[in-house]
Amino acid sequence: MRPLSPLFTDLYELTMAAVYFEREMFAPATFSLFVRRYPPNWRFFVACGLEEVLTFLENFRFTEEDLAYLDSLGLFKPDFLDYLRGLRFSGEVFAMPEGTVFFAGEPVLEVTAPIIEAQLIETFVINALNFGSLVASKAARCMLAAKGRSLVDFAARRTQGIDAALKVARASYLAGFVATSNTLAGKLYGIPVTGTMAHSFIESFPREIEAFYAFAEIFPENTVLLLDTYDTLAAVEKAIEVAQRLEAQGHRLKGVRLDSGDLVSLAQEVRRRLDAAGLQYVKIFVSGGLDEYRIADLLEAGAPIDAFGVGTKMGVSADAPYLDAAYKLVVYDGRPVTKLSTGKKTLTGQKQVFRFQEEHFERDLIGLREEEVPEAVPLLEPAMKGGQKIRKDSLAEIRQRATQALAMLPEPLRSIRPSETFFPVELTPRLKALQQKVEQEIREREGLF
Repeated sequence: MRPLSPLFTDLYELTMAAVYFEREMFAPATFSLFVRRYPPNWRFFVACGLEEVLTFLENFRFTEEDLAYLDSLGLFKPDFLDYLRGLRFSGEVFAMPEGTVFFAGEPVLEVTAPIIEAQLIETFVINALNFGSLVASKAARCMLAAKGRSLVDFAARRTQGIDAALKVARASYLAGFVATSNTLAGKLYGIPVTGTMAHSFIESFPREIEAFYAFAEIFPENTVLLLDTYDTLAAVEKAIEVAQRLEAQGHRLKGVRLDSGDLVSLAQEVRRRLDAAGLQYVKIFVSGGLDEYRIADLLEAGAPIDAFGVGTKMGVSADAPYLDAAYKLVVYDGRPVTKLSTGKKTLTGQKQVFRFQEEHFERDLIGLREEEVPEAVPLLEPAMKGGQKIRKDSLAEIRQRATQALAMLPEPLRSIRPSETFFPVELTPRLKALQQKVEQEIREREGLF
């Protein structure tokens, strides 16, 4: 696959870079990425997208075609375009590994590089980490709602584009989903793939039972029958016939799927009939407009559901379609800087996040990178140095990290509809003192009182 062009950036990144170039501003800069606030009912995030960022940075280069396009805009001088011709990302990335649980206000990633390099990548870095962490967090909330039941990604049809569908499959698997219906994602990422059948398949046969038998004949070990094309309770009787024939042949019906109607009462009656026929092993799989709220409601109502297919509302994070992620300059040429805008202040300096934990996460401290905090776990780790990856986690390792992290969430934060309880995140005294010092210097320098 051809590397993505550095032209995937907002134009003002390039115009700022041109000014830096003219003023010979090539000193190192550190930019920090964080999420300002939680969407309604959310109390945590799951880090996702770092691998995509590192790959982009390793392959960062302008092609002659890119440069010709920039030249056609009539904005940039030839010497600046020539500078871009030889530009490669040479900096370092300090980041939370994918699968780490993090909280609002905490730096998830910090990039240090000559300011032109660090500036030009802003758009991509925000895009990759924002979307990946958004979907991974939404998927994690679905996992918590399911209370140990299996979840499958069904989102490919309604995500905003093909690229998004692939990223959703990876992010949801990272967060704990067991499989995806997206076959290409299975190939690219090594994710288990699964699927059942569509209503069109059943409608194409003269009778529903014929469709059921045809599928079971071809896939005797992997048959999940869709029950709601015509009448769900009539269909379950046919599913029992198919299951009994499969048993006689030495196979087992894997499951049945419900996709519409009163899912609580239907699941209860389907379970009752299957059990009465001695088919306790047949699983009930439910899909259709599901998210963490719907999953929680179904289970609280006593629906005997074994697994869920979660699609649109997870894939587009319907109730929270974006994260308020920001990538802000915090150090330039050894000088700590900050932004004082109301509601959008930034924390100055190169930072670290220190987590206190025993059986559960207890509290986090944001401090300066060189600080040491006894008995706390530092969360940000080196991921790239000199423009080369030094962190290469497998998806299985990332998935395990996320599973362990979610298990350590304090109980109030695990709720889908939580109270006004937020995880405690504070600043170390050293960072607090530096922040106050830098803010005061800015006010004095700019005549602000």
